[in-house]
Amino acid sequence: MNLIGTYECKADSKGRFMMPSSLKKQLSSVINGGFVLKRSVFNNCLELYPMNEWKLMVSQVDKLNRFVKKNNDFIRSYMSGLKMLEIDSTGRILIPKDLISFAGITKNLVLASSVNMIEIWDKLKYEEVVKKSLEDFGSLAEDVMGNQTHSDGLS
Repeated sequence: MNLIGTYECKADSKGRFMMPSSLKKQLSSVINGGFVLKRSVFNNCLELYPMNEWKLMVSQVDKLNRFVKKNNDFIRSYMSGLKMLEIDSTGRILIPKDLISFAGITKNLVLASSVNMIEIWDKLKYEEVVKKSLEDFGSLAEDVMGNQTHSDGLS
């Protein structure tokens, strides 16, 4: 799955938001399978995984040796607070209150596609994080992608 786009939307007083139509189209083949919503490991945002992508992710976690305490602690923390969600008949998703609180979500949201999942941010927090990360994006890009060999063997 390769989701594309950043979308702004509004949450109602119950924490529901309307899935943007262009994102819904990208998810059309998996939308009926439901989603898993979780806290991000590195940011104060939420991650929405289509169920098939979540199964791939959790299969990696399942390979960890549970007789290693760090692994067990990681699994407990990583899996805590997970919610299984579906899009309702009107195209909305309900974000549970505990996850709204974790992400500091107010009324204005940003849905940012991130390859195989969607990050859900409070709009102001998203803008702050993006602004900060863009300050030295060239250096970050070089550090992350600069030492990779292309599929044609060229560096």
